[in-house]
Amino acid sequence: MIWKTTLFILMTFSIFAGITFPVVSNPSGWMEFPMIPGLEEKAKIIFFHVPTAWLSVVSFLVAMIYGIKYLRKQNLDDDARSNAALQLGMIFTILATVTGSVWAKFTWGAFWHWDPRETSIFILLLIYGSLFALRSAVENEDKRAKLSAVYSIFAFLTVPFFIFIMPRIMTGLHPGSADDTNAGPVVDFQMNGNMQLVFFVSLIAFTILYFWMWRISYRSIIIYDKVSKKII
Repeated sequence: MIWKTTLFILMTFSIFAGITFPVVSNPSGWMEFPMIPGLEEKAKIIFFHVPTAWLSVVSFLVAMIYGIKYLRKQNLDDDARSNAALQLGMIFTILATVTGSVWAKFTWGAFWHWDPRETSIFILLLIYGSLFALRSAVENEDKRAKLSAVYSIFAFLTVPFFIFIMPRIMTGLHPGSADDTNAGPVVDFQMNGNMQLVFFVSLIAFTILYFWMWRISYRSIIIYDKVSKKII
């Protein structure tokens, strides 16, 4: 129960500070964020966009880990945990795409430009979306779990490239691209101490929220499977 209270406090602080704290040219108070060239007021999106993108990576990593565990022990509970992580991974990837598109609309004038970062996350959606199509096409539980485990392992090998490497070695509009001279990667933003605090608190809060959601999702999958077998 303590961790739920902690989550509530951290998330409330992140949302309140991330939305209400003003961005000014010369911050003089604790409740002021610095003006970042190229981002200005829109820099606040990092408190929500970056955590969702981060949780996409965490989700797919968890899916791969439990996929490996399934291949080792042949325990369907591990497949359920992997499946729960995959589902949340898709949700957070979509959220990262949506928040990024909204930011792009106000920054670049349109929701989509096929920027390297946008392209890479679109490819990831296709890769993992295909995995759900694969799972739905196989009726045998063991075969489905085994194919899903192998797929999730190879799929995750593409994640570091599409998330961390490709968008930084190619020129693009997104901050952190190869030709970016203003912001750079998110951790190199010209953030002052309080902005960094809000950013990392948000990152921690979203991570705690993710693992809570993952546990609930896993349990719901187990319950659904048990109910389905009883009906059959």
